[in-house]
Amino acid sequence: MLVLAGASLAACSRVSQLTGHSLAPNTRLIIYRHGDRDGEDLNALGMARSEAIAAALDGLPIDVIYSPGIQRNLDTAAPLAQARGMEITRADPATIGRRISRLSAGRSVVWVGNQGNIRDIWEALGLENPAPLEYGNLYIVTTDGAGTVIIERRQVDVD
Repeated sequence: MLVLAGASLAACSRVSQLTGHSLAPNTRLIIYRHGDRDGEDLNALGMARSEAIAAALDGLPIDVIYSPGIQRNLDTAAPLAQARGMEITRADPATIGRRISRLSAGRSVVWVGNQGNIRDIWEALGLENPAPLEYGNLYIVTTDGAGTVIIERRQVDVD
């Protein structure tokens, strides 16, 4: 287990390769569900996991961070955006499933969302289940030049 600034990132629990998806070649899509919450707001664990995401993605290029305008999603994405000196681009969660392929084509993109819109993205892209629907799931979906997808499934835990 790799320790990251008070957090731990479990080694890839599973890496998959597949074809028959709808992601463009040379694309990286990083998908993370908003942090743990109590009611509508992040709780202490959710805030800690949000901080840990920036460290977990250190060294990976990121072109844009997308999130719906829901506050818990924005709060989850904020530490990463701040660490990278980036803005969070708000995207309509109702249409992101069918738009993410075009938005991410040839780029390195982060989506911080909710169970419903993450499931929509996963299904729209034709990716192998399970989708990253649990707190702490951090999935990195990468396509190579030939369009083959590699799904790296990570878990971000905090101490």
